[in-house]
Amino acid sequence: MKDFLALGLPNELARALAARGYAEPTPVQAEVIPRILAGENVLFQSETGTGKTLAYLLPAFVRALARPGSGPHVLVVAPTHELASQIKAEADRFAKEAGVAVSAALLVGGAPIKRQTERLKEKPDIALGGPARILELAHLKKLRMQAVDLVVLDEADRMLSPEMRDTLAELLALAPAEAQCVSCSATLSARNRTLIESMLAARRGRPTAPTDANAPVGVSHVTMPPEDVLARRISHWAFYSEQRDKIEDLRRFLVAERPTKTLVFTSIAGQVPHIVERLRFKKVEASGLTARMDKVERKKAIDDFRSGRASILVTSDLAARGLDVPDVTHVVQLDVPSEGDFFVHRAGRTARAGRAGINAVFGDGFELRALARLEKRLGICVYPKELRGGAVVAPEVDPDAVDAGE
Repeated sequence: MKDFLALGLPNELARALAARGYAEPTPVQAEVIPRILAGENVLFQSETGTGKTLAYLLPAFVRALARPGSGPHVLVVAPTHELASQIKAEADRFAKEAGVAVSAALLVGGAPIKRQTERLKEKPDIALGGPARILELAHLKKLRMQAVDLVVLDEADRMLSPEMRDTLAELLALAPAEAQCVSCSATLSARNRTLIESMLAARRGRPTAPTDANAPVGVSHVTMPPEDVLARRISHWAFYSEQRDKIEDLRRFLVAERPTKTLVFTSIAGQVPHIVERLRFKKVEASGLTARMDKVERKKAIDDFRSGRASILVTSDLAARGLDVPDVTHVVQLDVPSEGDFFVHRAGRTARAGRAGINAVFGDGFELRALARLEKRLGICVYPKELRGGAVVAPEVDPDAVDAGE
């Protein structure tokens, strides 16, 4: 494995990574960073928790350092406020650790646009935000798209949903034809790959003749082999729990495990406040996160969870999409999602950056049968567990059933 200097990063960035304990790049970083630095358009897919953000953010810093003070030259587009805010926080933190003058501006809806236009007047190096607000600022001539020479689409598959697709296509059409484009996601279907390629080919002046049957000129496809994060670094536990008992069983689980940081998922966003209220009534302090919360409330919930002021965060799939919080030791799923991708995204909030984690699923008979099907399809091993005597234990085996061959 090459070190970061060998990938082409400058000394100050490599030193900052070493200070964090990152001596070597992850496989996706080793594969993607040189391609981005070489100017390739890259469309890459890698499992959750494998280091995708730094894979594009480090080359973005190199780009910013090469052309200071006349930006933004780098545009990072994300599907949710939370993800954009997380990337902004990571950029700010890394700039401080590396001691480099790289600035980032957050451009998201729900915040005063006047403040954002004032921030853009300062010509930040990197602009981050959602496609709708970025497009609005571009149409208002507050964001100089002609200065952008690197566009990053994070969680690209989410932005290709029907409600965002047209906005994203219009935004990409405003980018200079020569601007480099990098797209990444943990899951990226063949159809979505084709959509991204079509959007890139439609930019003004970009050649559309394909180099082969699948990709337009200048697009590199990188699909990292599975690292089996779900199977190798996450312990999957299944608890039988009727619907009426799930919140109480969750409370018992939290008392038994005493986890450092727990992310609790429910498929029904409207249940989040009720779960939080019931836990607090039982003297278990928890916070909630829903897509309907206003920007200030959402930010506080995430900041409290990230900093450790709150150790339990209850959320829904939509609200937590792309949420990247270090050191989540436990994920709890209070239901079994109908789609396997949701299960993967939930479980993948733990065991980040090479760490181990626990994914606990609470389900009734119907849900546990669905979980068994997911277990087979995903190639994981789910261990049945019980809460007994204030501890998480394996189910007791009935010796008579064993003798009978049951």
